[in-house]
Amino acid sequence: MNNRIGFLAGLDFANLPVPQVASTLAGLGYKAVSWPLKRFDPYTTTASERIELLRACGATGLEISEWVLQDDYIVLDPENRKKRIEHSLDTLRVLAKLGTSAPVNLFTGPAPWNPNAPRLGCEIEEGTAWAMLCEAFDVLVPAAEQLGMRLAVEGVFGHLVHDYYTSLELLRRYFSPNLGVNFDPSHGTLYGNDVAWAVHQLGPKIFHVHLKDAAGKPGGLPGETFIFPLLGEGKVNWKAFFTALDQVGYRGFMTVEFEAFDYYKNVLRNDPAAAAKLSMELVERLSLP
Repeated sequence: MNNRIGFLAGLDFANLPVPQVASTLAGLGYKAVSWPLKRFDPYTTTASERIELLRACGATGLEISEWVLQDDYIVLDPENRKKRIEHSLDTLRVLAKLGTSAPVNLFTGPAPWNPNAPRLGCEIEEGTAWAMLCEAFDVLVPAAEQLGMRLAVEGVFGHLVHDYYTSLELLRRYFSPNLGVNFDPSHGTLYGNDVAWAVHQLGPKIFHVHLKDAAGKPGGLPGETFIFPLLGEGKVNWKAFFTALDQVGYRGFMTVEFEAFDYYKNVLRNDPAAAAKLSMELVERLSLP
């Protein structure tokens, strides 16, 4: 399994030079890296900076497991929503020029951690939110098909698409081989999904996998009604999850998304390399037969 494990280079990796990040992860045994938007945003980075990502990965033997785009498309202001769709479209075009096969991680919104985002069922009805989302995907899905890119939508707590069932509703609306999911078992677990069963239902629509645990119930923000603890301390049934992925023939990357933020701050002292090292050790133990 270790040849399929990546790490999402967020945390304080975001403030380090790209070659240093790639070298650190490769030295810890990771085979792939997931780059956050900050590293490839067409509006804030240059072409040479984006090429540097490819060179750093090539020099260390890392592959790119995913590009984390994650614009929020459920906003009340039509002009703002239009700008976000255009930003995503421009980003897809830039990534296509890089020539990688890594999927692009999207989410839907509204992001509950953003105080300006409308709350589902309060400021915005579910049906209206779906119309806004489809306004975006009516543009992005055909663009992905034309560019040869794969879109992997992640269900996220509090968002319109937040678990297996809402992911299925999105897939039902677009019969495209270029649209699939980024399967993060933590969010489905919060909503009571049987994540191993969901893996079997989605099968080839799983374009990418996140490794993150969860405990609690949705309804607030992390630390209020739920947490994303260290791998193995939450409610995800990892043995069943890994077995299900093998049974459906998933051979893509599984990227650790470290969001045990209190542990990161209070114990690891904001050391991203320590977080990546610990995560690799936990994945190895959880994947043992």
